[in-house]
Amino acid sequence: MKTLFAAVAILLFAEASCFHLSSSNVKTSKLRAFKTHFTELAVPTGRGVSMVDLTPLIAKVIEGSKIVEGVATVLSKHSTVGVMINEWEPRFVDDARHFLLKLAPREGHYLHNDLDYRVGPPDWPGGDEAWRAFRQSEPVNAHSHLIQFVIGTTESIPIHESKMAIGTYQNVIAVDADGPVGTLGSPKTRTIVVQVQGSDE
Repeated sequence: MKTLFAAVAILLFAEASCFHLSSSNVKTSKLRAFKTHFTELAVPTGRGVSMVDLTPLIAKVIEGSKIVEGVATVLSKHSTVGVMINEWEPRFVDDARHFLLKLAPREGHYLHNDLDYRVGPPDWPGGDEAWRAFRQSEPVNAHSHLIQFVIGTTESIPIHESKMAIGTYQNVIAVDADGPVGTLGSPKTRTIVVQVQGSDE
């Protein structure tokens, strides 16, 4: 009974409170259709630790989606490729590359790189012998995973009036931490997901 009286008292207080909004002060908007647009971008990257400005590519996706107000989610589908928002200026890009390689030097000792000690899943096709053969083909790239771990996989960008609501000196950048080193191998093509959600009016 006390609980009921307390609830009634709270409702009466709210009705008389200065925080109560009359119907004339409440702003409403019409219900808008919520739409989703999904795209996968094939993004060529460079050697070593390389960066790609995704901003113009994402802008084209948003334009094609016809979404006016909403959000764009950008996701790397790789555990050695990160996505970040920062300034796209050539000398800063070099600074960032050197900084990341100081955080996780390629030549460092990492448990992930001790291929002989990796334990395979119990249901690996062909058993342990097949697993041992497979793991020798695995890349020695723990530093690349750690760099991506620091940067992160995803960025979400507000969309306002059909454009990304980012600052003048902000760009959406993909960071590939696992490109080929020196003359060995060819640069890769990475997959970046862009999902745009919102209203087209």
